[in-house]
Parts: sequence; C-alpha cells; structure tokens
Amino acid sequence: MGRLKVAVVDADKQTCRAICALLEQANIPVASMHTLKVLSDYLKRELVAVLLIDLDTLPVDNTFFRSLKKQYPNLHIFCLSSHPHHPGLEEAMGAHICASLAKPLNSEELFYWLKAISEIEPADST
Repeated sequence: MGRLKVAVVDADKQTCRAICALLEQANIPVASMHTLKVLSDYLKRELVAVLLIDLDTLPVDNTFFRSLKKQYPNLHIFCLSSHPHHPGLEEAMGAHICASLAKPLNSEELFYWLKAISEIEPADST
C-alpha cells in the first residue's frame, strides 16, 4: 500500500486511539484529532489523502462535507457510523463520501478501501 496520510477524527478518544493504532501497525502515517476545529487547522498545514470521520460523535452535515470537498478536492472521505442510514446526509453520501464503514470497524474493509485509494493516488501526492 502506498504512503497515504490518513487523518482520523473521532470525539470518542478511545475509538480514535484504536483506529490510529491499527493504521500505525500497518505503517500508515496517521494523525488523530477529536474536534472539527482541530481538523480544519490540520488540513491547512498537512497534505492528507484520506479522512476517516465518525458520524456518530461529530456534528457534521451536507454543508460541512460540501465545503470540505471544495477546499480539498483530492481528499478521500470515509465515514464511520453505527447507523446504517443518515437522513439529512443524502447529498454528502452521494457526492462527497467515498465509503461508509460500520461500527465496530472491520479492519479488512478499511484496508481494502485504503488499498483502492492508494492505487489511484499519484506516488508523490502525500
């Protein structure tokens, strides 16, 4: 798998640490954060290929995702949720989010998506 830089945003610090540990074990550069403000500041400083964001713990809506993709069009957004449907996020799910992953996180599914992204990303993008 290429050297994709991943940002994990989850207000649940324990879940965030577990996801980051999983990625670190696979030698994937990862940054953890717990608020959208910290994410915004981080994305201004760092080139991130993949964002994994927990829909259950953060106040996000279509406007958030639309703005994020406008500012960072090459960012691949993965969502994590314990809910199969997200009324009100139809636009984001259809246009801005690459994958929606179920809780508890299936590591094989996550690595499948990361591998797919790494195969389409240019080698010097991160």
